[in-house]
Amino acid sequence: MLRSSWEFTVANFFDSNENILEWNSEGLRIPYMHPFKNKRSNYVPDFMIKYKDATGKIVVEVIEVKPKNQSVLKEGMSNKAKETVIINLAKWDAAKRFCDANNVGFRVMTEDQIYRQ
Repeated sequence: MLRSSWEFTVANFFDSNENILEWNSEGLRIPYMHPFKNKRSNYVPDFMIKYKDATGKIVVEVIEVKPKNQSVLKEGMSNKAKETVIINLAKWDAAKRFCDANNVGFRVMTEDQIYRQ
């Protein structure tokens, strides 16, 4: 399920790129510890893709699409914005550990990567 225009843009790129062999949306659940509720929750990344890189190697990656302002803690953020970033970082830490254990890449794509000219 695509939940934003950014995810739609990324999905269209996957569909039109001959090196993307397979992709799915929200097809994976990764357990993580919610940093404020102190309970186990599930993180559902936006995409999982399989593609052929420039050398012909097959690569699998988990990809999250998120605005930059929800990805990095900065001075002057509201408490709500900080909470959002902290929750995202907890999810992504769990995703990185899961991906490392399964020989899968993980990355967060922000507007900087999605709309790079």
